[in-house]
Amino acid sequence: MPVKEIARDVFRLKVSIANVYFIGPPTGPWTLVDTGTPKHAEQIRQAAESVYGAAACPEAILLTHGHMDHSGSALDLADFWDVPVFAHALEIPYLTGRSKYPPPDATVGGFLATMARFVRVPLQNLGGRVRALEPGRETPGLTDWEWHHTPGHSPGHVAFYRREDGTLLAGDALCTMNLDSLLAALFEVQKVCGPPKPSTCDWQRARESVELLAELRPLTIAAGHGIPMSGGDAVMQLAELAVDFPIPAHGRYVREPARMDESGVVSLPPAPIDPVAGVAVAVGLAAAAGTMFAVAAHRRRRAARADTPAPAS
Repeated sequence: MPVKEIARDVFRLKVSIANVYFIGPPTGPWTLVDTGTPKHAEQIRQAAESVYGAAACPEAILLTHGHMDHSGSALDLADFWDVPVFAHALEIPYLTGRSKYPPPDATVGGFLATMARFVRVPLQNLGGRVRALEPGRETPGLTDWEWHHTPGHSPGHVAFYRREDGTLLAGDALCTMNLDSLLAALFEVQKVCGPPKPSTCDWQRARESVELLAELRPLTIAAGHGIPMSGGDAVMQLAELAVDFPIPAHGRYVREPARMDESGVVSLPPAPIDPVAGVAVAVGLAAAAGTMFAVAAHRRRRAARADTPAPAS
C-alpha cells in the first residue's frame, strides 16, 4: 500500500494489520508515530524515503502504546536511524522487558477475540532507546502537536492532536473500522468504533478516554486500525461513540480492570471459563490438518505426474 497524505503533512502507511504515520513536511523535519508489527522496518524506511528523500531520518519515534502491533519494528528502526523512542511512563515496563501486558481476553466476544486465542506475544526490550514522555502537552519532534493520556486500552496509551486543524492520531483508543466483524475488518469498512476488545484491560477508563477525545472535536480521525475519516460524519460518529460507549456484556476486564503501575502488572482479575476454547482449538487443529492433507495430496499428484512416462513420439 502506498503512503497517502491524510491531512497537511501527515502521511499514513498500513503495515500488516496496523497503521503508522509520518508527520512533517516533505522537506523535513519529520517524526514517526508507531511502527507496526515486527519485521517491517525495511518497508517503513522505504516509505519514509518515498516522502522525505534518500537517507530520510526522523527526529524521533513516538508510540501511542507498546502493544506489539504498534511497537514491533521500533527497535530495528531506532537502531538504524539512531533516534530515541518516546512513550508514556506507564508503558515503559512493557517496552523494556520488565513486564508483560495483561493476557488478552478471548471471552469478550467478536472476531478479534476469537483470533486472540491463537496469539502468543513475547516480551520485548527496547533497552536504552525508549524514553518517557515528559509531563505536559509538548510532543518531542512535533512543535505544533500535543499529546493526551488516553488509558484503558493500555495503561499509558496516548493520542496525538494538532489543534490547528483538528487532526487526531488516536492510536487504539478507538478504531475506524469494526474489528468485531470479520467482513468489516477484511474490507476496512469505515466506522468510528471502540478500542480493540481483547487487549483492552480497563473499560471504564477506555470510555473516559473516548469522551476526552470527543471533547477535542477532531475533524480528521486517524486510528491505529482502519482507514482515517474526516468531515461531519466522522465528527458525529465520534460524538455518538462517546455518548453510547459499548462496554462488552461479559469478559475478564469488564467488571474489574487489571491493576498496573510504573513497574508493570500488579494484579489481574480471575481468568473466566472460556466455553469455546476447546472448540476454537479443535477448529484450528482441523484447519491445520486440512492444510497438511491438501499439501500432501498436491505432492502425491506432482510425484505421480513425474513418474508417468512421456508418450512416445
